[in-house]
Amino acid sequence: MDFKKIYKVKGFKYILATVLFVVVILFIDPNNLLVTGRLHRQVNALHAEERNLREAIVADSIAAADLRENPDALEHYGRENYYMKRSNEDIFVVR
Repeated sequence: MDFKKIYKVKGFKYILATVLFVVVILFIDPNNLLVTGRLHRQVNALHAEERNLREAIVADSIAAADLRENPDALEHYGRENYYMKRSNEDIFVVR
């Protein structure tokens, strides 16, 4: 009978130590799981932004190469974005 009582007390100590450890890891530690999860979401968002920026760089590189090689595309770009015109024409901007 005495042995079972001692085992119950020791078992309770192990359970208490495990619960305390889990609480410390989840909430109290400066690098707890909540902070780690938030940082993981931020890293994923930054990876997505990096992917989008890389795609934008590729698209801009293609557009820049097209502007260097094609004079008609350069004229089209200047007319659309900077409202450039020839000397004998008028431009009306309707928004």
